[in-house]
Amino acid sequence: MATKAELIRSVADRAGTDKSTAEAVLAEFFDHAAEQVKSGEKVAWPGFGTLSMSERAPRKGRNPQTGETIKIKKSRSIKLSTSAPMKVWLLGARKKR
Repeated sequence: MATKAELIRSVADRAGTDKSTAEAVLAEFFDHAAEQVKSGEKVAWPGFGTLSMSERAPRKGRNPQTGETIKIKKSRSIKLSTSAPMKVWLLGARKKR
């Protein structure tokens, strides 16, 4: 797993800039993306994927220690749907059946 410092260093090296500039740009990107997703918009980066809001309905679960049935509240989170080119790059070409 890459740490924040490793990500900043890598982006700075690849972009040919200093680490403080890379950190500022990454922070602004993540802030903007989070704001857009929170407001219900999708954030798409062609060739990489799309960030969107995922909502989970309330449901029943089970406490693994006691076996007791519990209520799990509804929740929201950010979801990444990878693009087709990214899936090919990550997983390789798949044979058709």
